[in-house]
Amino acid sequence: MNIEEWEEYRYVESGINTFIAQMEESSLKKMVEHVCNTGGKRIRPIVLLLSSEICSGSHYQSLDAALAIEMMHSASLIHDDLLDQGLIRRNLPSAPEKFGPSKALLCGDYLIAKSIEFISPYGEKVVREFGKAGMDMAEGEVLDLRLDRDTFGESNYFECIYKKTASLFAISASIGAHTGGADDTLAERFNFFGNSLGTAYQIVDDILEFLEVVEGKESKFTSETLPRVYVKNMSREEAIQKSIDAVKLHINAAKETLLTFKACSARDKLFQITDYITVDMLENV
Repeated sequence: MNIEEWEEYRYVESGINTFIAQMEESSLKKMVEHVCNTGGKRIRPIVLLLSSEICSGSHYQSLDAALAIEMMHSASLIHDDLLDQGLIRRNLPSAPEKFGPSKALLCGDYLIAKSIEFISPYGEKVVREFGKAGMDMAEGEVLDLRLDRDTFGESNYFECIYKKTASLFAISASIGAHTGGADDTLAERFNFFGNSLGTAYQIVDDILEFLEVVEGKESKFTSETLPRVYVKNMSREEAIQKSIDAVKLHINAAKETLLTFKACSARDKLFQITDYITVDMLENV
């Protein structure tokens, strides 16, 4: 699947490039350009645009919300690299490694502020949902920092990854639904889809890290992963299989929810994305 050929991807890329072009020339602009243009697939903002399309919205209505999601995500990557002392991300030096931790921190702060500017026209309900996800992400990082690996169990893990990862997928889908005109009940179903997708995605990432097949990323410290939680009480092979079973459970939940949405090309693309960032990544495991 070549996601770069999708019109939704091009809308997001164009929006990001326009935003960067409008910045004044400065070291901050260079940092933002480095962080925002390092090969990301723009999955979260694309999920938002597709969710809006399913609900009869257009990219004109939802693009700024999608850009807000991408700015929040980019800021979280900077902060993640600061916390984990990340050296390499997407085969390039991390922002802290390239520009220093102080400048990288300020770049993350700038991107969060920009995300607020992008999301602000969408009304109180959307803004509150967006803000709640940002707080969840910070709380997830705190949980990760405070963990005692000896006592950190399955329930702790799922709470942590919901807040750190799945919450942003969840609001990508539900805010997209809101911008497309969905009512609260339908938006909640989109939120559940995004949560299931984000959870499966993170477990897949964990499995690949556990198997030491993650490419393009290097950190001095790593978070606790689901296979490492399981391997405390079972064999390595059993831990991997149980983790894969958890991926399948959440993928099935995501796909069953997708089937309740209006059949259209945007829904077909969400099915493709669901496989693209989960089962397709596990093909050689």
